[in-house]
Amino acid sequence: MFASRPGGRQTLRWTGAGRKHSYRYTLAAMPIHLRAEPSDYAPAVLVPGDPLRAKYIAETFFDPGARCVNTERGMLGFTGTFKGKPISVQAVGMGCASAAIYYSELIQMGATRIIRVGTAGGLADGLRMADTVVAISATADDPIVGLLINGEAHAPTATWSLVEHSVALARAAGATVHVGPIVSSALFYDPRTEMMQHWKDRGHLAVEMEAAVLYTLGAIHKIETLCLVTISDLIAADAGTSERISDDELKLGVDRMMTVACDVGIADLT
Repeated sequence: MFASRPGGRQTLRWTGAGRKHSYRYTLAAMPIHLRAEPSDYAPAVLVPGDPLRAKYIAETFFDPGARCVNTERGMLGFTGTFKGKPISVQAVGMGCASAAIYYSELIQMGATRIIRVGTAGGLADGLRMADTVVAISATADDPIVGLLINGEAHAPTATWSLVEHSVALARAAGATVHVGPIVSSALFYDPRTEMMQHWKDRGHLAVEMEAAVLYTLGAIHKIETLCLVTISDLIAADAGTSERISDDELKLGVDRMMTVACDVGIADLT
């Protein structure tokens, strides 16, 4: 429940079942980093990290006529239609700290389905460059998730109907799709060289930096969430080295993933 607070802010109180305490965090009454009106965003929003990728998505995949709705701090956002149905795309930056700001403000704007689209480093054997990974869950190797849930145990998990639909669409389109858990790391340049092997040994398919906080905020706010990533690097976990995808391969993989993401965004799954 939202309760108004002095200074034009609101506090969300969330009390766990059977617990004597509640924990809370404060949201601005209106977004600070998205300079737009709630009507400027569709209920379904795609969220890449890169502002230029957001622009590319709007210009390449949306129906003609998409409009720019946010330029604050260079984090571009666009709203238009896909196959005649409303959809938006908003850049969120890199890492849970940046992404959580934009996820939270999109929720304030009325977003009810948020789909992360991006790239990831592949850990599991059998992954190939440009393969699509559908993240059913995201292990949080980032303290931000713990702060949001007051340190309680939590398994950041996608919305199953979105997972199911995206896998069916991707396979029907001929894409190689892998479904399973990923890791959201707080560090891109991680000095813990052994962690990649540990994550691989525990069955994680890939590593990226934003899905865990998206899934956690989705659970808190009761919205639908999903993460789709294209494999852009193959990580030799035991050696601590990686191989980078070519630009042409990356474009092919991302474009294939984006068509699926747009279809999932507008899907009526009720």
